[in-house]
Amino acid sequence: MTSQRLTPELVLAAYGQGIFPMAEGRDAQDIYWLDPRQRGILPLDGFHISRSLRRRIRTEPFRITFDRDFDGVIAGCADRDETWINDEIASIYSALFAAGHAHSIELWEEAALVGGVYGVSLGGAFFGESMFSLRRDASKIALVYLCDRLRQGGYTLFDTQFITPHLATLGAVEIPRDAYHRRLDAAVRQPARFDPRAVFDSPDQVLQRITQTS
Repeated sequence: MTSQRLTPELVLAAYGQGIFPMAEGRDAQDIYWLDPRQRGILPLDGFHISRSLRRRIRTEPFRITFDRDFDGVIAGCADRDETWINDEIASIYSALFAAGHAHSIELWEEAALVGGVYGVSLGGAFFGESMFSLRRDASKIALVYLCDRLRQGGYTLFDTQFITPHLATLGAVEIPRDAYHRRLDAAVRQPARFDPRAVFDSPDQVLQRITQTS
């Protein structure tokens, strides 16, 4: 717990050390710094896509964008009964986005934002912060396209912080803190580029790059 006000520089430095901030709730005033003993990661070369999800992706149920509505994604992630995203957290990640250190993927039905993921980028590491889904499979599809964009950009580590059953079905695993820190140290030294304006490939091309299926 800390009363120290967050700054983009402080938060980015903390990520480089394997530490990330959370609040107890939407109205909480204090920020907690976490470095879990077991860390969730989503191996970029071991993403699981079920046959049913493949079929769903091929129907192109959503329009997909990157960095189009970062604040909207944060608001969607915070719009639940229990959330660790308070006003200070939302503000600091918006500042990181403005500085080019945070990114989002958005899923749309016409003009409605129905799903998304946001996270922080540092070297070749991407730290997934939160996601939301208002439609079936929206968050899973967002993660497929996000992982493909990370692989194409040269990233080597996708940190999910914790493991949920939802993430486990996609191939996420837990590793001990020491092992995570070794991977993090290597990843942040790797050059990588998150390009929100890159041309989208067809669903089949994206799926072909995801080699492991469940």
